[in-house]
Amino acid sequence: MVKLVVIALLVGYVGGVWKFWTGFERTNFNRSLPTRLSMSVLWPVLLVNRSFRKNFTKALKG
Repeated sequence: MVKLVVIALLVGYVGGVWKFWTGFERTNFNRSLPTRLSMSVLWPVLLVNRSFRKNFTKALKG
């Protein structure tokens, strides 16, 4: 059962990375590759920030 939860979390994380990566150009962030990589990888942690959360939502609406 634990493996199933871990797999579900991993799939959700990777899905979030993919959706944010593909919609990044809709955000107000700097368009550089390092910024895009770091924000895509750290998206769960950055969701605490209101500004990032708004931009994340913009990126997901495609």
